[in-house]
Amino acid sequence: MADIFSKDKRSEIMSHIRSKETGAERIVFKYLRSNRVYFQKHYRRAIGTPDIALPRKKRAVFIDSEFWHGKTLEAMKATRHEDDFWIKKITRNMTRDKEQRDALRSKGWQILVIWEKDIKRKKTQQEILEKVKVFLLKS
Repeated sequence: MADIFSKDKRSEIMSHIRSKETGAERIVFKYLRSNRVYFQKHYRRAIGTPDIALPRKKRAVFIDSEFWHGKTLEAMKATRHEDDFWIKKITRNMTRDKEQRDALRSKGWQILVIWEKDIKRKKTQQEILEKVKVFLLKS
């Protein structure tokens, strides 16, 4: 499938996508703060830089977007060639995520991965926010 934008325009569009302080992250951060759950944002000392971390309890939460972390990869593969740039890029992202999370687990960390869409969707938002809070607070 050909891109409807020129290479330069697509590059400009993609450069505006941020990896930190996304809308979903802000929702979770605000909820946790309002519930007096103290945490580290984007904790660089842990492998993979978790979006939320409790270093002393060794708990990490990753808030993953569907596109960049491969939730929609199978649907994308149906419409694109396997040598497509995005198929390769997202597959590498998924491999990297697995390696980093396995390494974090081997160091004794517990990990929770949530999808951005589940936080943004009003129907599932409260359930996911509560899940994150319970995960972080359990002993």
